[in-house]
Amino acid sequence: MDEPAAIGRRVQRMRTDLGLTQRKLAEPSYTSAYISTLESGKVRPSEAALRFLAGRLGTSYEELTTGRPVHLATELRLSLTDAQQTLASGAADEAAAHFRRLLAEARRLGLAPEQAQALLGLGDCALESGELPEAIVNFEAAERLLADEPLTRRARPIRGRAIAHLLAGELRYACYLLESAIDELGASGLADPEALVLLYAAVIGPYIDMGAHARAAHAAELALSLAPQVSDPALVAGMHRQVARTFLAEGRVADADASLAKAQAIYGQLQLRTDLAHCHWMRGYVQAQNGDLASAERELRTARDMLSARRAALYTAQVEVELADVLRQLGRYEEAAGLLSALLELGDSHGAVHAGGAHRLLGLMAEERGEIESAEEHYVQALALLERSGATGDLADLCRLLGDLLRRTGRPEAALDAYRTGLGHRAAPGTTTLGPAPAAPAFPPIRPAPR
Repeated sequence: MDEPAAIGRRVQRMRTDLGLTQRKLAEPSYTSAYISTLESGKVRPSEAALRFLAGRLGTSYEELTTGRPVHLATELRLSLTDAQQTLASGAADEAAAHFRRLLAEARRLGLAPEQAQALLGLGDCALESGELPEAIVNFEAAERLLADEPLTRRARPIRGRAIAHLLAGELRYACYLLESAIDELGASGLADPEALVLLYAAVIGPYIDMGAHARAAHAAELALSLAPQVSDPALVAGMHRQVARTFLAEGRVADADASLAKAQAIYGQLQLRTDLAHCHWMRGYVQAQNGDLASAERELRTARDMLSARRAALYTAQVEVELADVLRQLGRYEEAAGLLSALLELGDSHGAVHAGGAHRLLGLMAEERGEIESAEEHYVQALALLERSGATGDLADLCRLLGDLLRRTGRPEAALDAYRTGLGHRAAPGTTTLGPAPAAPAFPPIRPAPR
């Protein structure tokens, strides 16, 4: 709301444009003296007075208090929705240009909620294109704009920031952000189903990567129980996609595939191309785990082509790790190695977990070809990357591979060290280093409708 003097001048201008006297404007609720005092800027009018005057002047409360025509904010929100659809069905760079224009317009108009929405869109664009530091900056800026809003409004930027840290290989910090938000929602009594499903679905991935399968399963169970209370179909589809990961961890392949099919159907209807690509990716992973390598290759290639067409570089690289593993199992080593060599450039800043996965696969292929020194070198590089990320399950498996290699080459002491390292990462199954898991949300009991 503007200062009293600015509001007073605006009331006077609108009144004279309409040819109204101060008495005519004031009746029947106020006096001409009050209008005179208000127009001179000597009184801060109440909301009730401003809403009365807006009605008499034929304008909106927002325009009277800020000077902004209400249609500008509405048009800006519609344009933000269009930009989000462009991101869902088009290229991230095109959507980012749209969001930047809208951010500048929202700043010019002084519309904080719309600025936050544009920053969220820019964060999502940066996530898709693999620009993780830029994504984090945008999500943090959105959080600052929403600092005075309830946590339910801040759930999206928190989730976005957590995903950016997850993709950068900072699994523990991603868990910390999401778990803290979940706990705060419960403690504040703001157990909003949509915000909780958003956060629970996001935390499943880092839990599984860290070997915290019990926590992942619990988060999936809670997300599924809340899903009927969520009206956003894209959010429900994303939840099904993440829940499929917990089914896989429990060996429930058919349930995982069914959950992915539900997500795929929703994404197809909504034309959300990136999310649909993620479903092809996960289904390919499920089929590979089930031994159906030909189907897995088809699904993973479809996912890679869809993501590559959208220039989603980081997600494309992650799919290529899975595809290379399928090609390795099919005996197509040269093709697999060609995919993996480009992924080694990911390093620490863009997906240490997946660069580590690439080294692991190159090590496996080298070992299967009898190239022991090369295999050991790749395993050691993978170990260094994964230790920094905290990917517990992957670390334990890698330590087993390295230990077996060292044992077969006559280095039992070094093999024991590798095995101990792996056991250390498996010492506390189902937990992270973050202390107790978030408490389950408390919802009031649903009372039956009166008869």
